[in-house]
Amino acid sequence: MRSVRYLILWTMILVAIYPSNVVSGATAPLTTLDRINAPYLPDGIYYRHTAVAWLGQVTPDENYSDVRVGYDNSEIFIHVATFDRRLWYDTSPSPADLTNWDAVTIYLNKDGNTGSALTANAYRFDGQLNWWESRSSWQAAYRGNSGQWVTTPMSFTTATDFAWESTTEGGLNVDQNNRGWSIEFRVPFSSLGISVPPQGTIWGLGVAVHDRDSAAGPPRADKAWPVALNGTQPVSWGQLRFGLPTYAPDQPAVSRGQTMVRQGLNGASVPDAQVGGWTNCGQNVADYFAGWGSINYAGGTIFNVQNQTKLADWPCFAKYYVTFPLGSVPAGKVIISATVTLRQFGNAGEGWDPGPTPSFIQVLSVNDDWSENTLTWNNAPLARENLGELEVDPLTNPGYPGVPRIWDVSRAVAESYAAGAPVRLAFYSADSDMHSGRYFYSSDFTDAAVRPTLVVTWGDPIGSLKKSVWPVTVTQNDRVTYTLALLGTGQAMTLTDDLPANVSQPGQISATGGTAFYNAAKRQITWIGTIAAGQPITLTFPVTNLLGVSGAIVNEAVLTDTIAGTSTASAAFIANAALVWLPVLRR
Repeated sequence: MRSVRYLILWTMILVAIYPSNVVSGATAPLTTLDRINAPYLPDGIYYRHTAVAWLGQVTPDENYSDVRVGYDNSEIFIHVATFDRRLWYDTSPSPADLTNWDAVTIYLNKDGNTGSALTANAYRFDGQLNWWESRSSWQAAYRGNSGQWVTTPMSFTTATDFAWESTTEGGLNVDQNNRGWSIEFRVPFSSLGISVPPQGTIWGLGVAVHDRDSAAGPPRADKAWPVALNGTQPVSWGQLRFGLPTYAPDQPAVSRGQTMVRQGLNGASVPDAQVGGWTNCGQNVADYFAGWGSINYAGGTIFNVQNQTKLADWPCFAKYYVTFPLGSVPAGKVIISATVTLRQFGNAGEGWDPGPTPSFIQVLSVNDDWSENTLTWNNAPLARENLGELEVDPLTNPGYPGVPRIWDVSRAVAESYAAGAPVRLAFYSADSDMHSGRYFYSSDFTDAAVRPTLVVTWGDPIGSLKKSVWPVTVTQNDRVTYTLALLGTGQAMTLTDDLPANVSQPGQISATGGTAFYNAAKRQITWIGTIAAGQPITLTFPVTNLLGVSGAIVNEAVLTDTIAGTSTASAAFIANAALVWLPVLRR
């Protein structure tokens, strides 16, 4: 047995090998906040152009609802279409009793989804289902007052419609199967004491769907958006944003590359699934209310996206979910843009009169994970927010491989990338026409080239700073060299680097652009320059280690400019690393 000498670096060497580089203003982590981005529709309110959200489930005893939202120069429009098996309304209603029957409540708060008590900026609008009667007795308005809802005379309108089965015309207040009902609210901005809100304005919004399935009652539990909605606490409501958001990187960046993600490419797994009626309106179930919401289409090679305002046809409605992993996008980059391409090959309504009509398909972000093998209409995640839309026209004999349809998903990808999560998306529509469904190829289709594809364009942050030092272990009087790298912004930039006390003044300072100098009184290196956007600059300088004992020497540089803000970067080396003798056994 004999001893062999091994060199063990002081444990703080780990700090030196991984210097920190921090850029201010990074994209915020993914949130669970529910938001509807209402489109501005100056030419009039059309169902197909409104934003879409959803809530609830389809069962014999539970209801599901689609929510459509939009606004024009005079009013906000909210439409709620509910799949409901039993339709009951009060033929002699009072305002206090409206929500004990089939009804919808809309909550609006001009202060946003904030506050635990109702103020005068909070409004509530109730609307109950009815048949042929004038609507005035089946709607009511309230306003917040000292934490309570107070009935308030207010100008707004509602209109209802319903879809019944064939046994009794009308189908209201009759114990028979029906398909459902809908209500629209039109609230003039003048009734809320304002003109049209500027785009980007955010209010609080809540939707509660009330249900009654018999004359005797009692009412069933409400379905709500957001799920945790409390009608007297605006902080529990979702957000209503006026106007669709646009995406721009939150810091200047120069494009460096693209990453393509699709099922099977570089080993990527891109699960996707449809929920709802597929292309045959869910005809493989005998009782739509009992079984339709639980159909799973795992492994399907094609999918449909479809909606309409004729509630009798809701078994034909279909959504599409897809999850793209982002692990192949390099770390530490700025997301410049991202798109999803779905390849369309057909339409609903072929051979019918009228035939296929245009569709306005929306893409929405989703927070919760899901499994392709278990995903159904009833357990599919709710959307976080709608991101954008695309007009998808019907095709006439397109031939293989169909036509690519491209949606901008930059906002969702940037948020998911910042959170270290895959991007989860849903596709749905607010269409009004029959035969607006569109057929696409899925991730399970045999030809990989036509599978859903995400393309992410990424880059390096302009103005960001990186710093390194070499070597990372030295003894007293040894020399180390610092290297700083940055990208220009096209604006004046200043870099400062305060030298630690245990190193000498710098040797020759080299810079590939701009001007660098050393202030001996401050022991500070300064670099200044106006460099073209995206142009790389490298600054190097040597110093000598003066420390005679073991220790880590760390210093930080700061870069400032008017575009990228402030960036910091640090680097460290170990002085006089310890030698340790370890016994080693040999045979």
